[in-house]
Amino acid sequence: MMAARVVIRYNRLPRIAERLSDAVGAIVRKAAFDVEANAKAVVPVDTGKLKNSITSEFPLQTKAIIAPHTDYAIFVEYGTRKQRAQPYMRPAAEKVGPAFIEGCRRLEERLK
Repeated sequence: MMAARVVIRYNRLPRIAERLSDAVGAIVRKAAFDVEANAKAVVPVDTGKLKNSITSEFPLQTKAIIAPHTDYAIFVEYGTRKQRAQPYMRPAAEKVGPAFIEGCRRLEERLK
């Protein structure tokens, strides 16, 4: 007598992967816009050109680039021999970092 063999196939991994990408993308977008807003709140303003040049771009769903787009932005951030540094991007990223990490941690907990 042969034993019956039952095989059930149900692969939820593609759906989970799709939802994971969307969820991570949402966390990345929120963090990027928060960094942008915080940088704009603390950047030194003379003409407003530097502040208005700070933008968020999303080359991938899970990747963000938040940056100023002026020739002199780096000199304001890091200073020069003649001008003291007036950081605005690093402090903005450092301020948002813990919330970004927490968002990723909460997502990880939901997936367990």
